[in-house]
Amino acid sequence: MATSSQRLLVAIDDTDNHESRGTGHRARGIGRMLADDGLAAVHGISRHQLYVHPEIPYTSHNSSLCLDLDWLGGDLMDLSQIIYAFLEEHSAPGSDAAYAIARFDDVGETVMEFGWRAKDTVLTQADARALAEREGIILRGVTGTEGGVIGSLAGVGLRRTGRDGRFVWVEGVRELNGVVSIETLLAETGIHVVRSPSGEKPNPGARIAVDPWPRPVLIDHQAVLLIEKAEETNGKCDWQLVPRELTKQY
Repeated sequence: MATSSQRLLVAIDDTDNHESRGTGHRARGIGRMLADDGLAAVHGISRHQLYVHPEIPYTSHNSSLCLDLDWLGGDLMDLSQIIYAFLEEHSAPGSDAAYAIARFDDVGETVMEFGWRAKDTVLTQADARALAEREGIILRGVTGTEGGVIGSLAGVGLRRTGRDGRFVWVEGVRELNGVVSIETLLAETGIHVVRSPSGEKPNPGARIAVDPWPRPVLIDHQAVLLIEKAEETNGKCDWQLVPRELTKQY
């Protein structure tokens, strides 16, 4: 009997150290593993900025990563064991790795509010664990102090709001380079909308310079690629990506 899919949010945090690849690298590794094994269809992986404060231990920027996926493998505890084993093997020495798993439709206002609070408030593991237990969310520490449980739960909440974070992966974006048409961006990648920060959209056939690879942001539950008019001296394209400093605000 075929197993029906479940839309899940899977967030990880604090898997790195100062010498290792970042948590985004491990989030993409999890997504690739699940897809290759036929266990999930990954829609996107988003990065969510959390509070930077002297009382909060973090490696570089204090951000968590969240995978939005359709889980095809049945029981969620099976997925939990897969994520645990992956992080146990691949997290960097000295990390405080953790993860959260939640059904998309079951993430309520209290978890979303926890995410918003994690952007400007010092929270505790006890706060995160108690909330996860009340809301029926799987929340597990893996390495070190397990401090990543805070960011993991916050990542689930912030992704569920549909209006926080920027994507480190959607289908096809990392393979883009040079100049592509608006039609290519919308038809061959996981980008939903291409527009300027003010809302202006390119005309059909518009050419867009996409180097370095595009980083869509999460707005209204969609992967939105922000662009701006190209300089008049650039004859190869009509539009270009907005500066990364702007996308980092999401």
